[in-house]
Amino acid sequence: MSRLKVQGYESLVRDIKTSAVIHNNRSEYRAYMARIKAREQHGDEIRNAVKEINNLKAELREIKNLIKGINK
Repeated sequence: MSRLKVQGYESLVRDIKTSAVIHNNRSEYRAYMARIKAREQHGDEIRNAVKEINNLKAELREIKNLIKGINK
């Protein structure tokens, strides 16, 4: 597979056969993937917190209804 350097970019090469531009720097790729993974984990944490809040709200509604039932 023959590749040519992309002018003005140190870590990019172009595949001659397919004309695809390929990123050639592994450490930058690993750093990028680490950022993506951290973002996904943060999203998961937020989703879990929202689920927990919704469960607490449902439990409070249930308690409220029980208290209303006792007072009648």
